[in-house]
Amino acid sequence: MASEEELFANIDALLEEEPQLPPPAERARLREAAGITQARLATALKTTTQTVKNYENGRSEPKSPRLEAYQRLLNGWAAKFPAHAAPFTPVPAPQVPQAFTGPAAPEATEPKTAVPVQAPVVQAAPERPARPAEKSRRPATKKAAKPASDPRFLHGPLAVLDGDGSAYGVDGIVLDCPATTIPELVEWTLRESGLGAAKLNRYGKDSDPLIVLTAAAAVKLGLPERLEGHEQRRSLRLPEDHPVVKQVAKAKWQLTQRGFGPWARIYRKAQGRERQCVQLAVLSWDALDERSWPGVCEMEPADVARVLGVYAQRVITPRGSTAVSGLELMTALRPPTKAVQDPQTGNWVSGYNAGSLGTEPMDPAPPEATPEHPVVVNSGWTGGFLNEEAYQWVRSVDSLSDEECTLPFAVGLDLNTAFLAAAARLVVGLSAPDHFNAPKFNPKIPGSWLVDLSHIELDPRLPSPFTPEGTRPTGPAWYQTHTLAYAQELGHDVHPIEAYLRRETGAYLDPWHDRLKTAYVDTLADLGVTRDLDDRQFLAAMEQHKQVDPALAAVLSAIKATVKGGVGKLRERPQGRHYKEGGRWPALQRPTWRPDIRAAVISKARVNMHRKLNNMAKMTGLFPLAVLSDCVVYPSPGESPLDFLPYAASGKPQPGAFRLGPTPGLAKLEGVQSMLWAVDLMEKGFNPARHIKGGDAVLDEGE
Repeated sequence: MASEEELFANIDALLEEEPQLPPPAERARLREAAGITQARLATALKTTTQTVKNYENGRSEPKSPRLEAYQRLLNGWAAKFPAHAAPFTPVPAPQVPQAFTGPAAPEATEPKTAVPVQAPVVQAAPERPARPAEKSRRPATKKAAKPASDPRFLHGPLAVLDGDGSAYGVDGIVLDCPATTIPELVEWTLRESGLGAAKLNRYGKDSDPLIVLTAAAAVKLGLPERLEGHEQRRSLRLPEDHPVVKQVAKAKWQLTQRGFGPWARIYRKAQGRERQCVQLAVLSWDALDERSWPGVCEMEPADVARVLGVYAQRVITPRGSTAVSGLELMTALRPPTKAVQDPQTGNWVSGYNAGSLGTEPMDPAPPEATPEHPVVVNSGWTGGFLNEEAYQWVRSVDSLSDEECTLPFAVGLDLNTAFLAAAARLVVGLSAPDHFNAPKFNPKIPGSWLVDLSHIELDPRLPSPFTPEGTRPTGPAWYQTHTLAYAQELGHDVHPIEAYLRRETGAYLDPWHDRLKTAYVDTLADLGVTRDLDDRQFLAAMEQHKQVDPALAAVLSAIKATVKGGVGKLRERPQGRHYKEGGRWPALQRPTWRPDIRAAVISKARVNMHRKLNNMAKMTGLFPLAVLSDCVVYPSPGESPLDFLPYAASGKPQPGAFRLGPTPGLAKLEGVQSMLWAVDLMEKGFNPARHIKGGDAVLDEGE
């Protein structure tokens, strides 16, 4: 038997060992729960933002004495923001995925008086004889609800309600909903369901519970199975004299200005700190666009709940289209206000949250606006506009060499979520624009610059990096900062004629990028496409990933649509019959109507593409046939990207060129056709990149 001295010696040895940090994912969760940016943490640790990113993705570990300081900070955060949920563990389809590490619970310093939640009836085994068993993809055995990260939301963020009163939630739970009217459904959701999600930022707001109605549930609650009318489907609404709309008003509930459409928000004025709001989505009214949520509307209710639940836990509880959710995610991660103490009275009041876009809308500079914007119409502006859009370029057939024409294949590469990659560490303006005449160009200041780049000659076998069409500029034009910084990078002088610049700046999109990147990479990993695969294995996994689990493939599609749509919403154009020329449309009332930020994202994405095209030409002598947004087509001696991408003697991809992989900004195979097919399209004036995968590639205009 060991003596006391031996035991104490062993314990002392353990204490003297290097401190052990929590897993990388937990480090990121704790920082996000505390509302601290990676840049601010880097400042505190006297290191760089990229180093903090490496700590949080497991690429590197801190050394002493930074290790001890980092551990002390994480321990303090862990005490404030305990993780109640088990980390996500992928399981083979068709099983329901395990619970994720959800958003952190609210701080103990912000107590809330929650509405009493009665325990709803949970069906032990939801048998649905009306549907043939062979058509259902639900697990045969339901799992009990796992502990949520917030005790107020025991049953997750949302439920899918079917016509028999079964409300399907995340993790396989099924609740019994007795409601027969919309007001009863709202009351049940708020008081009994235990649905909702904790805020994503300490200064933000909890996500309202979402109830998704099947066609049968909609009819049972008095709604029409379909919305009919002459307007676009997304613009359709129930008329104000519809019985359900009257029921809502009679019960003293309110609808938002968008009325009762495919996505309806029903609310009452908040009581204290408790919001009283429920989000409804009607599947048969095309609430889930097939382009963003492929196949989801045809799934069983339990599978719809699984798809939306994974999306809600990894991204945000859906609040409308994926474009709306993408924009709402920006605000949820960067809330405009926070509680600050009034130095005069000592009272806590609402104040500006540094790094956010604030609460008031901001007019753009005239060249950043759209032609119909009041800033342009009322001022008579004729000085031109920013034209920072994605590439739509086809190379001249006359520039093709005999050697290129004899290559047998045209191979398309697609960059993963190129706009998301461009949003990383992107510094944008946070204040209103100021006008300057003949300023000296500074690549660190975000803004719009009037510059003449028409003198710059580049290889005609590459698209110009300065225009979306890839053509050479013809005179002075407005450019975003990243475009001009790239002109300097290529060795050219930049002499602005005038500029609209912003004095206050920040990496506003950083938390948005980080959350969506994690969601994208994790979902691809669940589909078998992981970071540890070599290039050949990666191509094979990508070829099969949509068949691994159609539900998770739909989540992946929605995440990509969230990126594109969120960027597009930053410059939402007027729509609907109520718009009058020269007037302000509803989107202009949002602080997030920021066409300058959209231009910055697209400019950086286009520059990133050109940089890779240029490096490919230097390393391989290959020039592209066409580019469409984030898709590029190359002539190739073989049917695989492995046949023309540059690799070092060690077998590793050459840095700076296109590289295969599952993370944003890396490439995957888009499609393969014959070289004759590509040249034929080019001669007819069509873009091979649009059709390379056998259909039409999506043009990511950010609209």
